Amino acid sequence: LMFTGNMSSRKGLNGVCSVHEYTGSFAGQSAHFKMTSVCGHVMTLDFIGKYNSWDKVDPAELFSKAPTEKKEANPKLTVVKFLQVEGRGCDCIVLWLDCDKEGENICFEVLDAVLPVMNKPRGTERTIYRAKFSSITETDICSAMNHLGEPNRNEALSVDARQELDLRIGCAFTRFQTKYFQGKYGNLDSSLISFGPCQTPTLGFCVERHDKIQSFKPETYWVLQAKVNPEKESSLTLDWDRVRVFDREIAQMFLNITKMAKEAKVESVSKKEKVKQRPLALNTVEMLRVASAALGMGPQHAMQIAERLYTQGYISYPRTETTHYPENFDLKGCLRQQANNPYWAETVKALLSEGINRPRKGHDAGDHPPITPMRAATEAELGGDSWRLYEYITRHFIATVSADCKFLQTTISFSIGPECFTCIGKVVTSPGFTEIMPWHSIPLEESLPHCEKGDLFPISEIKLVEKQTSPPDYLTEAELITLMEKHGIGTDASIPVHINNICQRNYVIVESGRRLKPTNLGIVLVHGYYKIDAELVLPTIRSAVEKQLNLIALGKANYHQVLEHTLDIFKRKFHYFVDSIAGMDELMEVSFSPLAATGKPLSRCGKCHRFMKYIQAKPSRLHCSHCDDTYSLPQNGTIKLYKELRCPLDDFELVLWSSGSRGKSYPLCPYCYNHPPFRDMKKGMGCNECTHPTCQHSLSMLGIGQCVECENGVLVLDSTSGPKWKMACNKCNVIVHFFENAHKVRVSPETCDLCDAALVDVDFNKAKSPLPGDETQHSGCVFCDPVFQDLVELKHAAMRHPMHRGGQGKRQGRGRGKGRRPGGRLNPKKPKDKMAALAAYFV
Repeated sequence: LMFTGNMSSRKGLNGVCSVHEYTGSFAGQSAHFKMTSVCGHVMTLDFIGKYNSWDKVDPAELFSKAPTEKKEANPKLTVVKFLQVEGRGCDCIVLWLDCDKEGENICFEVLDAVLPVMNKPRGTERTIYRAKFSSITETDICSAMNHLGEPNRNEALSVDARQELDLRIGCAFTRFQTKYFQGKYGNLDSSLISFGPCQTPTLGFCVERHDKIQSFKPETYWVLQAKVNPEKESSLTLDWDRVRVFDREIAQMFLNITKMAKEAKVESVSKKEKVKQRPLALNTVEMLRVASAALGMGPQHAMQIAERLYTQGYISYPRTETTHYPENFDLKGCLRQQANNPYWAETVKALLSEGINRPRKGHDAGDHPPITPMRAATEAELGGDSWRLYEYITRHFIATVSADCKFLQTTISFSIGPECFTCIGKVVTSPGFTEIMPWHSIPLEESLPHCEKGDLFPISEIKLVEKQTSPPDYLTEAELITLMEKHGIGTDASIPVHINNICQRNYVIVESGRRLKPTNLGIVLVHGYYKIDAELVLPTIRSAVEKQLNLIALGKANYHQVLEHTLDIFKRKFHYFVDSIAGMDELMEVSFSPLAATGKPLSRCGKCHRFMKYIQAKPSRLHCSHCDDTYSLPQNGTIKLYKELRCPLDDFELVLWSSGSRGKSYPLCPYCYNHPPFRDMKKGMGCNECTHPTCQHSLSMLGIGQCVECENGVLVLDSTSGPKWKMACNKCNVIVHFFENAHKVRVSPETCDLCDAALVDVDFNKAKSPLPGDETQHSGCVFCDPVFQDLVELKHAAMRHPMHRGGQGKRQGRGRGKGRRPGGRLNPKKPKDKMAALAAYFV
C-alpha cells in the first residue's frame, strides 16, 4: 500500500516472518526500507526456573518472593534473533503494531530486541516512530505514515501489570487447589482446577444463574382472557389491564363479574407514531454478542475470524470499545464499496442518491473507530463463518447510516363490566434500517378494526387461564458478555478468552442455543469461594483492579504501587483461603468420591506390593490407598498393565501408555515417572527416555538412532508393536514403520560404521520373508543397509497428546543425518554426509 515500485520479498531466518525490501523516501530523504512482522507477543512473563516446580515451591511464595523473567513467547520461532538480524545497521524503526494496549506492549518488546543492534542516533536525532491506524486501507496507511507519533509507555506498563497480576495470583491459587483436591478426589474430571482473577468471576455469573434456577419455586397465577367479534368472521383477543392475579378466588370473582356483560365497550382509541432507533455503530462486545446469539459462533471463534478479516483488509480493527464515528470518518466512501453486492446493492444505491443519515452519537472510548467493512467481498470469496460474520458487520454498518424505523401504534381500550382490557396494533409507515436488518423489523400483526369511543362489540369468549411462573434459563454467551462488560470483568480483547477458559476447564458446558450450564465442579468451586471469601468470585474486586490498570495506561497511577498494593490484598486472601479450605472440602465431599473409592485395580505398588487403582477421569493417575500415594500418568491415551514386568530400581509394576494403533506407545514406571531416578532425567519421562544402563526397557537398550526431524529426539524400538513393528521418536511425533510381519526384531549392541546408529537383528517366518535369497534373518543398519531400504517407512504419529503435531505422510523426513546411537559413548563418530543420505532415502 505504501510502495508500488520494485520490491523484493523473502522469508526471514525463522522461516515464518516475511521481509519486504524497497527504496523510498522517509522524512524528506531517500531511504532503504525493510518491512517485516512478528507473531503476536514476542515475549511472555514467567517465573524463573525453580519456581515453575509445583512440588518444590510453596504457592504463597509466588506473590512476592518468586522472581519473574521475560522469556520468548515461542522459542521455536526465534523471533528475537530474527529481529536482531534484520534490525542490525538500521537507523530508524517505525512500529506498525495493533493500536491497542497489547499492541503498545509488543512495541516495547520489539524495541528491547532491536535497539541494541541498531545504529546509535546522532545527538537528539529521533529514531523511534509509532504509526496509528485503524484499518489496512491505502488512505488509512498513508495517513498514519504522514502523522507518525511515539509508542505509549504507560499503556505498555498497564499490560505488564495485568500480566504479572494474573500470573502470580492465578498460579498461586491454581497450584494450591489443584494439588489439594486432586490428591483427595478421583472423579473431578479436570486436569487443572484453575483460578483466575477474571475467569473466576466469569464462572460466578454462570453459577449465580444456576442457583436462581435451582431455588426457583413456581407460583400459580390466573389471567382473564377475553375475545370480541368486531366483524362476523374475525375475532380480537384483549389483554387484561390487571395482567394477572395470584389468588384463585379473586380471579373467579373477576370472571363472574365480567361474564354478566354481553358486550365490550370502546372507552378510547389512540394513535401514536413511534420510532425504533437504528443501531449504534458496532464495537467488539456487541459483535461478540450477536455472533453468539444469532450466528451460533463462540466468542473466541468469532474473534479469530474478525482478526483474520482485519488482516486481509476486509474490516477495520476489530478490538474497539467505541460506538461513535469521528467527524472526519469517510462514511460515504465505505458505503460506495458495497454498491455492487447483490444482497444490499439497492439499499446502498438508494442511500447514496437520497443522502445518508448521520450515525447516532455513541460512546467515544478514544481507541479505534467502530468496526466497519473496508472492502467489498462476496460469499464465494470468503465462505463459511467468515462470510456470515462479514455480512453481519456490513449490514450493521449500512443500518447505522439508514433512517430509523417508523410505525403507527393504535391502542384501543375496552371495558367489560367494571374491568378494563386493551388491544394494541402496529403498522409500519417507514421500514428504515429494518430493510437491511430484517430480524429487527416490526412483526406483522392482524390489523385492528376501525372504531370510535362508545362502540360496542359482542363478546365471543371470556375465560380464566391458569398459568405458572417459570424459572430463568441458563445464561447465554451473549448475556454473559453483557454482564462481564457491565461489571468491568476483562477487556474487549480478553472476554472471549475467559469464557473459553471456563469451558476448557470443564467448569461449564455449552448447551443448545449457546447456553452455559455449570458442571458439578464449577458449582462446588463457586459455592466454596462464597463460603470462604465471597470477594474471590464477586466481580467487585476485579473491576476495581481494572480501573487501577486503566489509570496506569492514562499515566495517573504508579505501576509499582498498583502492583504491590493488589498483590498484598490477594496474598492476604490466599493465606485466609488456605487456612479455611476445609469449608470448600465439605462441599467437595458431597459431590465427589475420595481417591480410595475411585478407579479399578491395575498394577502393584513397589512399596507395599498391593494393587494400585487406575483413575481414568482427568487427570488420569494411579493411587495406592495403603501408602496414600498418588502417581500422575501421561494424559490423552490409554493405560494398561505391561506384562506384569517390574522396574529394576523400585519394584513397581510397569504400565504401557498408548495413543492408539496409529500413534506411539511406551512403557513407564509410575514411580520413576514422578521421581526421576537419574540426574539427566526430568519428571514425566517414560522408559523410552530412561538412561538406566542395563534395564531391557530403557533408552540405552532400545534406542536405535537420533531422530531424523527433531534436534534432541532418539528413535526407540517399540517392542510391543509386532507384527507391525515400528520405532518412534521419544521427543516428537515421528514414527518409522519397518519389517512388517517380522517374527522378532531386536536392537543389537553393535553400531553402524557409517552413522553410529545401533544395528537391528530381524527374524522373519520363512513363508513371509521379504529378504533376498529366501533368507529369514538379517542384521544391519535401518538407515544405511540397502537390504532394509524398501522395508522402512517414515510417518507422523496420529497423536491425541496436545504437545504432538498432527498429520502423516509417507517418507516425509527432512533427514538431518544424525543416526548416532544414544548413550554409552561420550564422543560418538560423526556421520559421513548423513543429511544427503537420509534426504535421498526418505524424501
